[in-house]
Amino acid sequence: MHSSVKIFSGNCSRYLADKIATIYGTNLGKSLIQHFSDGEFQPVFLESIRGDYVFLVQSTCAPADNLMELLLMTDAARRASAGYITTVIPYFGFARQDRKDKPRVAIGSKLVANLLVAAGANRVITMDLHAPQIQGFFDIPVDHLDSSAIFIPCIESLNLEYLTFASPDVGSTNRVREVASYFNAEMVICDKHRKRANEIASMAVIGEVEDRDIVLIDDIVDTAGTLTRSAALLKEKGARTVRAFCTHPVLSGDAYENIENSVLEELVVCDTIPLKRECSKIRVVETAQLFAIAIRNTHENKSITSLFIHSQRRNAVNQAAEQQIINPI
Repeated sequence: MHSSVKIFSGNCSRYLADKIATIYGTNLGKSLIQHFSDGEFQPVFLESIRGDYVFLVQSTCAPADNLMELLLMTDAARRASAGYITTVIPYFGFARQDRKDKPRVAIGSKLVANLLVAAGANRVITMDLHAPQIQGFFDIPVDHLDSSAIFIPCIESLNLEYLTFASPDVGSTNRVREVASYFNAEMVICDKHRKRANEIASMAVIGEVEDRDIVLIDDIVDTAGTLTRSAALLKEKGARTVRAFCTHPVLSGDAYENIENSVLEELVVCDTIPLKRECSKIRVVETAQLFAIAIRNTHENKSITSLFIHSQRRNAVNQAAEQQIINPI
């Protein structure tokens, strides 16, 4: 008998899981998170999942209860004899703890990877890890989706005449270079120096931005301090317009005030994390279709390479080059 696909969600990402299930063509699985008076909780599946392909949708953003929910759901699915368990983690929390950048600190993202595998996950689907090498922390397959498949059409629709891409820090240069190469556009770098976490000591722009329409790209916007300071500096250097595309809207501390009072035209984010409140400068784009296709392709053992728009462009260029070699003018 062919195993069926069942999609479940923790409390944090139910809004997104509902959309994913609808696009996939099924109903969200019935489950419940039971809460006890002392704050402890216990996930319960309210339908049989024996032998099924189970997809558990949950971002592991703060608070840590979201991660614990996912771990307990994964363990419950394994003990309920699910055939194959895939954790769908739109935003992978603790990803910024990917190395020992100072003595006597934890490598949180490696610990989370170990916990997910120990709980019983057979596969992970996630989007825009803070550091792509985190995929290597897992001893199970990881499908690492790319928000450029969503952002690139949005950027194309803007029809910016003097388009230039900017990285708000050195760490995002590879991500920005990929998108800039798709548009055959220039890129610049905002080089920052921190005194401590979430506090910038100094910043400088590397590259020419005068009379350019700048698009900043990053994976996470947290306090928005780096982003808004980068935007202000780019404006000071003569940029015509500055807007930003950031995948995960963590938006902690004074982030909403920083964005509202900034020189940014707009901040475009994905719905991997629910917004805490509305902001006139923040526009949210949906990821449900991308995740639904990834779930279908995973279940049907199909490639997910087609979901990467820059890969499509690269393949088209390669095919054109091959055709020119085969049939020279």
